[in-house]
Amino acid sequence: MTARTVLTALALILGLAWSTPAQQGSQAPLRTPDVIFVPTPQEVVDVMLKLAKVTKNDVVYDLGSGDGRIPITAAKVYGARAVGIDIDPERIRDANENLKMSAASDRTILPRVKFLNQDLFTTDISEATVVTLYLLPSLNIKLLPKLNKELKPGTRVVSHAFDMGPDIKPKMEPVNVNGRVVYYYTIPIS
Repeated sequence: MTARTVLTALALILGLAWSTPAQQGSQAPLRTPDVIFVPTPQEVVDVMLKLAKVTKNDVVYDLGSGDGRIPITAAKVYGARAVGIDIDPERIRDANENLKMSAASDRTILPRVKFLNQDLFTTDISEATVVTLYLLPSLNIKLLPKLNKELKPGTRVVSHAFDMGPDIKPKMEPVNVNGRVVYYYTIPIS
């Protein structure tokens, strides 16, 4: 073999190994996502979980979990079990990568966090004691019957940026976090 043949073969092998998910036939979302991914800033995540008074006894469900920062923080800081649900498999991959990086410094969070590539409107969320949201107002309103039906009375619901509708009052005044608003509710929400 010539050096050129070896280099060409090596480039082919590396090119296959380094191909992007799209080049590898990446899994498409279950359906078109309702929103684009915009991460919740960490300072807002911290306030959301503090406002919900998350403890190690909680099960936190993050609906539309994106890069996974809310479930990871709930497990790492509060010792809670946490589930992130996102319809986009690319977001689930990102979340699992972030979980692996976080677990490098704290392996105890691995068994307490999982990410599901599912539709938040059809996934059973009944075990949640805390639900976090960063969805559009129309999606919060659409989700409201599901929250009231599946969640136990007293379950805490914390929403970043958007309320649950103009006729529904939060349990407390919305909290301002450097210009970003956080809303707090408990089930039943009416």
